Amino acid sequence: MVKRINIRFILFCILVLSLAAFVSCAKKPPESAVSQEKQQQVSETETTAEAEKTRQAQQEEEISEQELEARKRAEAKQRREKQKEEKARGQFLSEKVYFEFDDSSLTDDAREVLRRKSRWIRDNPDACIIIEGHCDERGTDEYNLALGSRRAESVKDFLVKTGVDASRLTTISYGEERPAVKGHNEDVWTKNRRAEFRFCSGK
Repeated sequence: MVKRINIRFILFCILVLSLAAFVSCAKKPPESAVSQEKQQQVSETETTAEAEKTRQAQQEEEISEQELEARKRAEAKQRREKQKEEKARGQFLSEKVYFEFDDSSLTDDAREVLRRKSRWIRDNPDACIIIEGHCDERGTDEYNLALGSRRAESVKDFLVKTGVDASRLTTISYGEERPAVKGHNEDVWTKNRRAEFRFCSGK
């Protein structure tokens, strides 16, 4: 009787232990499944990191392209402004003031030219201007030198009255020494009775 109880008890214990072991094994996932899950997590993390790197690289590339485009626009604008400035300087130098025979007073046309020149000089405060007085070939050298000086001074006085600082203006007379056009007729003489402009040395 006791042996039967012991056998039953032993069998019962074996059964309980077997069930416990089975349940434990059922709850524990296979090692291969755990490994796959870890690999999947690592792979997802790496993919996310790579995606973030790619996104940052794209953003940096877009910023670089925008900066490059902005730089190109700025350089193009500077070139246009420089060309415009050079054109204005060239026009300032090329435009002359003409006078009547044996006269240093300013004509209406001369005054209009000088108004434009005055605006340019005032817009360019670093510019230093030399005003040259010239005459045609008629008259003595001494007389034409004096007449050329009066013409240059007449131009300077007008510019000063329009707001140009007198310290930025210098006058000189060449009389008949430097004709713009060579010849001996009225058309030539008309072109030689003039005031010309140039920049001071180094300007």
